[in-house]
Amino acid sequence: MEKWFIKNKKADFSMIGKQFGISEVLARLIVNRGVKTKEELESYLNPEDSKMHNPLSLKDVDSATDILIQKIKGKSKIRIVGDYDVDGVISTYILQKALTRCGANVDYEIPDRIKDGYGINISIIEEAYKDQVDTIITCDNGIAAIEQIEYAKSLGMTVIITDHHDIPYSMKEEEKVYHVPAADAVVNPKQIDCNYPFKEICGATVAYKLIEVLYDKMNIPSGEAKKLLEFVAIATVCDVMDLIDENRIIVKIGLEMIKNTNNLGLKALIQENQLEENKINTYHLGFVIGPCINASGRLESAKIGLKMLLSSSYDEAISYAHQLKKLNDERKEMTNQGVKDAIDIIECTNMKEDKVLVVYLEDCHESIAGIIAGRIKDKYNKPTIILTKGETGAKGSARSIEEYNMFEELNLCKEYLTKFGGHPMAAGLSLEEENIDSFREKLNRNTKLTKDDLARKVTFDMVLPFQQVNVRLIDEFTKLEPFGKGNGKPLFALKNIRIIKGMKLGQNKNVLKLSVCEDGNNRRRYFAMLFSDIPSFEDDIIKLYGEKQLEKLYEGLDNDIIMDMVYYPDINEYNGYKNIQFIIQNYRFS
Repeated sequence: MEKWFIKNKKADFSMIGKQFGISEVLARLIVNRGVKTKEELESYLNPEDSKMHNPLSLKDVDSATDILIQKIKGKSKIRIVGDYDVDGVISTYILQKALTRCGANVDYEIPDRIKDGYGINISIIEEAYKDQVDTIITCDNGIAAIEQIEYAKSLGMTVIITDHHDIPYSMKEEEKVYHVPAADAVVNPKQIDCNYPFKEICGATVAYKLIEVLYDKMNIPSGEAKKLLEFVAIATVCDVMDLIDENRIIVKIGLEMIKNTNNLGLKALIQENQLEENKINTYHLGFVIGPCINASGRLESAKIGLKMLLSSSYDEAISYAHQLKKLNDERKEMTNQGVKDAIDIIECTNMKEDKVLVVYLEDCHESIAGIIAGRIKDKYNKPTIILTKGETGAKGSARSIEEYNMFEELNLCKEYLTKFGGHPMAAGLSLEEENIDSFREKLNRNTKLTKDDLARKVTFDMVLPFQQVNVRLIDEFTKLEPFGKGNGKPLFALKNIRIIKGMKLGQNKNVLKLSVCEDGNNRRRYFAMLFSDIPSFEDDIIKLYGEKQLEKLYEGLDNDIIMDMVYYPDINEYNGYKNIQFIIQNYRFS
């Protein structure tokens, strides 16, 4: 059952509108996104790189860059150790390009998802030692590698960690004791004694901040560092960072740069997916470009994505891009089958009653466990862990809901886990197969989740009648972009909408176009579009009103169906004509 909530933040919207030359509706939408002060409003409406935070406020960034300069001057061999997801690949790319620009003797290593697992490990360190690597710099990993870093140090290696993941801790009585690896420098804003003002940045942003300081110290123009922001934007969106504060500035600037990118690999991937460069937005980053880069790390090697970005010829770049597109298509098919299998297990067992879902898909490719976990979490609105059969036991990925801190809950069950790490909303884990049932039982026994917590929550900005929406207002909404987690599209609600007629569109009849009117005004008709589950929409009508009323809806005859809906307005352009349509996000029948 859904619960609908209106954002009810208070402010003088009329005054804000006049002060900034915007409508009262837009003023309300901006305040609803947590923007409070005049300075914050000005920054939100004009996101510029000058408003980004000082990288020197990151703990250890000063000493890390001093070490790198010393190693560069001494021609010491430096190895970057990244990660196999988009953030890890982009972080590795940023460090490889920038350190090469600084004249470093540098190469990279990215762990194999299946063979190595997440993050730096002993075999990677041993290989580096054998290759006479003097300095290891991690990116998007390393903060949990206590023993691994200790081993590298015992071999006489210099180690710099750049990461953004939560700091591992243990409980001493009722206090958290945090554990940070004994590296030569640890650059991670999540450290308790780090004064960086915005903690929720991705691994690529941490790497970028380090490069900003390094370039400054080496007298390389700051404009050269800023060219890397298009890649940081991709990582920020794909690592599902909140698009607030500095992240929003990065993505806003990065999207504009991507539209005119000079990177041959990125150009090739855009072409391979038949995207228009000048229309790239956060959707394309998160659901087209990102998944292609991710697919290489899931099904083969993440180095394919990295090599594509490092390509020096377009023929080479297009070859890698073609590989990535093919791998991503394969990944989609495997994911759909995995989701179906997981639903079958949940629906055919008593697991459906669990508040935390733990599903073991023995034959599923472990690389897509996280995607499947996300899909199952969305379907049931419950924290979900998908486990698969690994080489040395069960491995899996977890996706959570806002009310459940996955990282902390896993920490409470760590006696069953051989390895784990991550965020409140997502995590990775390993355990012995024989412990799966006990682990699942303890997670559910521990949880304080209530029925209310598990109810799907729909939040909208305000009630807005259709008749108050016009093209000028919709155009004004572009000031809110880029949209994404933490800065969603504006959503409005309206009650008592009458449906005059319905028509299914598309080759697969999977789009529903409704002619609707506001209650009491049959003369003014509008178009509302439903792109989600049409069979469920029809089932709901039949349950409440009967099959005859559904038939009348499709025939355009008078019917009794009344609907409430949450929507966002859009402009549909066809053959040079513009018309407003209302995209249905959520609905319920009166």
